[in-house]
Amino acid sequence: MERGIRVTKSVDISDLAGFRAKAAQWLAETAPEHGWLKTPDGSRRRVGAGDHEAVERNRECQRLLFEAGFAGISWPTEYGGQGLSLREQIVFNEEAGAYDLPLVVYIIGLGMCGPTILAAGTEEQKRRYIEPMLRGDEVWCQLFSEPGAGSDVAGLSSKAVLDGDEWVLNGQKVWTSGAHHCEFGIVLARTDVNVPKHKGLTMFILDLRSAGVTVRPIRQIDGGEHFNEVFFDDVRIPAENVLGGVGRGWQTATTTLMNERVSLGAVRPMDDVHSAQALIDLAAEQGLSADESIRARLADLWMRESVVGLLGKRITATILSGRQPGPEGSVAKLVRTDYSNRAAEFGFALAGAAGAAWREGAPQGDSFVNTLLFVPTLSVAGGTDEVLKNIIGERVLGLPKEPQVDRDVPFSELKDR
Repeated sequence: MERGIRVTKSVDISDLAGFRAKAAQWLAETAPEHGWLKTPDGSRRRVGAGDHEAVERNRECQRLLFEAGFAGISWPTEYGGQGLSLREQIVFNEEAGAYDLPLVVYIIGLGMCGPTILAAGTEEQKRRYIEPMLRGDEVWCQLFSEPGAGSDVAGLSSKAVLDGDEWVLNGQKVWTSGAHHCEFGIVLARTDVNVPKHKGLTMFILDLRSAGVTVRPIRQIDGGEHFNEVFFDDVRIPAENVLGGVGRGWQTATTTLMNERVSLGAVRPMDDVHSAQALIDLAAEQGLSADESIRARLADLWMRESVVGLLGKRITATILSGRQPGPEGSVAKLVRTDYSNRAAEFGFALAGAAGAAWREGAPQGDSFVNTLLFVPTLSVAGGTDEVLKNIIGERVLGLPKEPQVDRDVPFSELKDR
């Protein structure tokens, strides 16, 4: 498909005002035509295992962004990006925040997998995978966690063995978001059991349509199925699909996880239905604004949301200065998760009976109960709260590390393996 006018040809890189105007005009003209307007309650639809129509809307949205020159704004032009700076990306995100762009299926690919390939991939890998990702042709996921290796990712057991010019992968992953509608993923596997656990890992680019890959959606408490179990039975991966080098999987995975925590903690906009202002408005609608205890909780949430915003701005400033975010990504993710849980609980309480039973077509519908059931997953996704607190304690507060008796022991000698 031929691409449309590229932003780089019509907007000077230093002309942020011109770029903002162009983005605002395109969104204003395109969003109503394609139904990218926010619902009255500001809620966002999550994509489930069988939601083919929603996935196709995501693909169409990403394709239109690509053709208009608003995909990969800060990514290199030789791989399909626009070659601009993160300033332009931030400006576009600010303008897009007023709309409900259906892009949820691309969060992991563009927020985690793509940056990892750009940082650690070969030239051939970048040219093969980045542009189709930006164009929306191929959706990606990341496959790290296992039933016995969640918080301790380095303790994973999925194994890949070299057989000629292919690696043979066996094992299981779990909690893989979006795998049921993905074409590709980045998978972490053990390729050497005779070295300590952090040193025997390798990352691969995996075609999820390969023989031996089985994806099974997991039904969650909110009724959704956006997590999955993924099984590998003698899956053959070409040697050229090694990402970042054999035995360097932990270093490559660290790049992915840093991007994930920044994305979850600072980049993704707050869900409008549980913003502090939305809860203030809801309290007024319920006639509770004069209640001192309600006012105190609203003030507390407003302050916490402000902290989340300030942390996001700090991370943005770090990125714009040319530096990689450090532990502040973990801080932002932890604080945001705490706010989301508090806001969801309080919003449900404010909604009263409407949070548990509602008339069909009601403005807020089931958003309160669904959000209340969904937010506990945020304490696990992208690193559990406990893991993030350890990172903050060690890297921010300078506290001593927890004892690790298995760090220098070959994986094959660990007693629980």
